[in-house]
Amino acid sequence: MLDKSVIINLLLALLVAAAVSFLSTPLVKNLAVKIGAVDVPKDDRRMHNKPIPRLGGLAIFLAFLLSVLLFVEIDQQLRGILLGSVIIVILGVLDDIYTLKAVPKFLVQIFAAVVVVLHGCTIGFLSNPNVFSASTYVNLGWIQYPLTVIWIVAITNAVNFIDGLDGLAVGVSAISTASQLVIALLVAEGNIAVILAALLGACLGFIPYNLNPAKIFMGDTGSTFLGFIMACLSILGLFKLYAVISFAVPFLILGVPIFDICFAVTRRLAKGQNPMQPDRGHIHHRIIDMGFTQKQSVAITYMLTAILGLCAVVLTTSGEMRALVLIGSILLVGGIGVTMIFGKHSHHAAQQDHAEPPAVKQDPEEIEEEIEDE
Repeated sequence: MLDKSVIINLLLALLVAAAVSFLSTPLVKNLAVKIGAVDVPKDDRRMHNKPIPRLGGLAIFLAFLLSVLLFVEIDQQLRGILLGSVIIVILGVLDDIYTLKAVPKFLVQIFAAVVVVLHGCTIGFLSNPNVFSASTYVNLGWIQYPLTVIWIVAITNAVNFIDGLDGLAVGVSAISTASQLVIALLVAEGNIAVILAALLGACLGFIPYNLNPAKIFMGDTGSTFLGFIMACLSILGLFKLYAVISFAVPFLILGVPIFDICFAVTRRLAKGQNPMQPDRGHIHHRIIDMGFTQKQSVAITYMLTAILGLCAVVLTTSGEMRALVLIGSILLVGGIGVTMIFGKHSHHAAQQDHAEPPAVKQDPEEIEEEIEDE
């Protein structure tokens, strides 16, 4: 059981982060317009037809950082995570303003992950997937260092990849964070629970501005930060569970972005394309191409994330049903994934795929006037 003081700090961290995120987002929106961090739809990947400010992730980060500094005890591992987060956010801000190339961004993400590893935050152990083995966990040895960097960079980009619809990435992140928070409470990891509460609050405070029709996007500043911080927090909490089959818990909670990035990279490599080259083949695009609206697509993705998160929670609490829940969740998500991959596109979606990109104003002053008029 957690101490009463931990519960109070948890609630305060959530409320403060939510309030700061909600109140600072309009300020960040004005800043984004002033410095030119505006998403102008120029191709058919964009689901909006008018300029919308990005950089909203800055409000999420500031709210999270303030709440953590106020209510969380900072140790060496958390210090490394926060330092890496600052690097990721600076990179995201620059990308939202200047649209950086993929390779430099990838290298900086690796550097930020290395900073985290150097501060002692690594995947040192994994629960043994061999249920017949006498050893309940496996010591990864030196492999933990490259494996941790790969995990952090992969999840960072995975969340960035699904940031294609209003409210999608931040909502999925909030649901995944809530699942991690429940698990942290169940295993009495108080400090991690407070950190997760701060992150959840920061997401909840931003969601009202980002739901369809979005008033502001969180941009790469937000999507890469959320992916980075969730990857790091999963190392602090989820990978520390040594129970049977618990190796699947992080993959279930982050299942939607993991599936999307794996499928995206495989699809692009099969076509001889750069795996980091944007296209219109992500999960949310395919759901829309099946005839659903933006809001329905987001709701379906929320549902999938919630189901996987619930399965992860059950796996950490129920011993006899773990294998059954794991198999059932894999079959469910796999079936939905196969349907989205091989399902026929609707006639309406096919027309959209071949339609010309919407005409938009390109002059910065006109863009600013259009945003301010709303």
